[in-house]
Amino acid sequence: MKQYIVDAFTSRPFSGNPAAVCVMDAWPSDESMMKLAMENNLSETAFLVKEPSGYRLRWFTPGTEVELCGHATLAAAFVMLNFHETDEMEICFHTLSGTLTVRRIGKRYEMDFPTYELKEIPVTDEMEQAFGIRPSQAVLGLDLLCVFENEKQVKEMNPNQELLKNLPGRIQNATAKGCNIDCVSRSFCPKLSVAEDPVCGSAHCQIADYWSQVTHKKVIHAYQASKRGGYLHCALLSNGRIAISGEAALVAISEIVADLT
Repeated sequence: MKQYIVDAFTSRPFSGNPAAVCVMDAWPSDESMMKLAMENNLSETAFLVKEPSGYRLRWFTPGTEVELCGHATLAAAFVMLNFHETDEMEICFHTLSGTLTVRRIGKRYEMDFPTYELKEIPVTDEMEQAFGIRPSQAVLGLDLLCVFENEKQVKEMNPNQELLKNLPGRIQNATAKGCNIDCVSRSFCPKLSVAEDPVCGSAHCQIADYWSQVTHKKVIHAYQASKRGGYLHCALLSNGRIAISGEAALVAISEIVADLT
């Protein structure tokens, strides 16, 4: 079984968000996929099997299977369109979040993703204790989105991972308006056994949607301010979905020799 390591939301290896992409003929057990994800110890390992109408795509963190992952979807599209479906400009993935289509546009890969209803919730003392800074606003959809006064606060915060686990949402996001871009953010995922996701595509289904509503702009240029860093181009669509795109860089191709049954 081939496994590819791809850095997503970057044009340079060893930046952006790394994902493992496993291309398989048939599904191993969930236990075997979980073990390989733990072995890789990346924020996500993507598994693909070809079906008559496209590819079935699943994502595993080192701790659990997740229902949506942006950077590993981008990485999977990069692998399929460059190594397996080289005559195609578009690929369709069937996932726990429905059908996701990814198009190659120049050097970028554009993903058609869902958005989620955003509901403002009260800012709590628990949020302040977890992030180390009190948010000015909190919004909850699939993930928790905490808004801060400036990007310096977001870039320099050092959250308490144990306290983050007590907050609502699958992922706890910190965001602020950026100086040279529309927004800057960081994504913390202790509930998924990932302390910080270097560049979280799925989180921007909410982050970009929020800043689009605030700025009244349909296109949001976002930067994830992790140690590795990465850029996302986000466009709110008329059908209520969002197009999130970025570049990708290949790091490695390997052969998995362990028995995955």
